[in-house]
Amino acid sequence: MSSTKATLRLAENIDRHGDLTESGANRLVSTVGEFSQIADKSGCEQVMAFATSAVRDAGNSDAVLTRVRDETGVTLRVLSGVDEARLTFLAVRRWFGWSAGRIVGLDIGGGSLELSTGADEDPDVALSLALGAGRLTREWFEEDPPGKRRIAVLRDWLDAELVDPAKQLRGAGDWDLAVGTSKTFRSLARLTGAAPSAAGPRARRTLTASGLRQLIAFISRMTAADRAELEGVSSDRSGQLVAGALVAEAGMRALGVEELQICPWALREGLILRKLDREMGGELTVNGR
Repeated sequence: MSSTKATLRLAENIDRHGDLTESGANRLVSTVGEFSQIADKSGCEQVMAFATSAVRDAGNSDAVLTRVRDETGVTLRVLSGVDEARLTFLAVRRWFGWSAGRIVGLDIGGGSLELSTGADEDPDVALSLALGAGRLTREWFEEDPPGKRRIAVLRDWLDAELVDPAKQLRGAGDWDLAVGTSKTFRSLARLTGAAPSAAGPRARRTLTASGLRQLIAFISRMTAADRAELEGVSSDRSGQLVAGALVAEAGMRALGVEELQICPWALREGLILRKLDREMGGELTVNGR
């Protein structure tokens, strides 16, 4: 088993017309081609290739997808936002098990925020909002570090954007467990004292609302270069960390959540689990739960 990752930050590479920039498209094509070669050399019999918010919402999405196919031989399947939310919820459910009861999940990506809740493995409510960390960084923050006034305005705007989604989630019923997934939540949890990645995926990690507020006051005064020096923050994501933290804070505030448990599984695992379910005709469990 091997794992290879690359950070493209496509949500930060959208021009004023809403198109994916040439440099962003070039990186996408290059990375898909590189990973296709890695898969081939590793003896992979099947390749599951998916695109999410940045490609989905780009005005030139069709042209970019055609170029990827023509130059790499790989056909990217574009996931809808609701599919993202449902598959991520599936991964969360399988990780925590049925004993967790009703779950509400938050996942912050580069282009979108996924919200979901349910007592089964298929959520009762699954939402995708254009509130990704990369997107908001591009649209709201021209200064580094961002100005206090700009942060305050973004906070108010996020609160307004989340009023109706929060009502939909709460209307489905009270939840027993609140969960955060994605690299953004893992980084925020680490910066507020959660166990490092070296402790392994089974280590219990949480993010509290109070800890997050204190963290935002700290990192919002730092440049992206300075944030990249913090433990658990990569240089690829340091630029969008403040926006991601503000989305996390707003999401927790809208839902009245004081603590999130961090799940190591997210969309990628949900895609794999769904494929295994279809091929094996059953469910794959974790930790015997």
